[in-house]
Amino acid sequence: MASSEVAAKETETKMAIKIDNKIVGYSIKKKDVVEQPAKPEKVVMHEEIARPDELKGYTYKIKTPLSDHAMYITINNLVLNEGTEHEQEYPFEVFINSKNMEQFQWILALTRVISAVFRKGGDAVFLAEELKQVFDPQGGYFKKGGRFMPSLVAEIGEVLETHMKKIGLIQDEELSEAHKALIAEKRAALESANADNVDPGVAESTAEYPPGAQLCGKCNVTAMVLMDGCMTCLNCGDSKCG
Repeated sequence: MASSEVAAKETETKMAIKIDNKIVGYSIKKKDVVEQPAKPEKVVMHEEIARPDELKGYTYKIKTPLSDHAMYITINNLVLNEGTEHEQEYPFEVFINSKNMEQFQWILALTRVISAVFRKGGDAVFLAEELKQVFDPQGGYFKKGGRFMPSLVAEIGEVLETHMKKIGLIQDEELSEAHKALIAEKRAALESANADNVDPGVAESTAEYPPGAQLCGKCNVTAMVLMDGCMTCLNCGDSKCG
């Protein structure tokens, strides 16, 4: 008998298993499956999260004509889901400091309420919009560059909005390139048409937008002008004609 036949015979003998007892059940053995580690769940802000010893903060300075002293708004963030794809900064607390103590009581109350809303969790973006809609019955004021502020509270709301855009909680709505080009074209045409009416003896205006522009109700910038029979904002592109 050839050696290959002998080896095959021995292998067959080894594989054959004699079963003396009656088979009452069976199962198929599966290959070992390597379990994938479960992805960590996304943690969202809620009031049970304890304040850590260290927070990441940003400070914003605002200067209004209502006071000789500047106001400093500090917003501290809590970083959740650090090191994961869900990593995100969330506002945790806010502080407002100024040498002007005339409005200390309501500013302190406002910061405590805002901080409590931040720590409560949920969508806090609405805070910025609500504060921006507060109007001073004595009238607002214009910032440098022609930006109108309805009230000091509204400017605090704008700071909150700026901060939330910085950390990605609010997506900034930018004009398309075509829209920007159209505004630039209309603005250049308007300035060219107004050039003949400028008094040579008067110094050139340092205003960012053409003289006679009206206040835009959307962005609060004095940049609303009449173009092609329609009031259009040269800052944000808002138009009364849609």
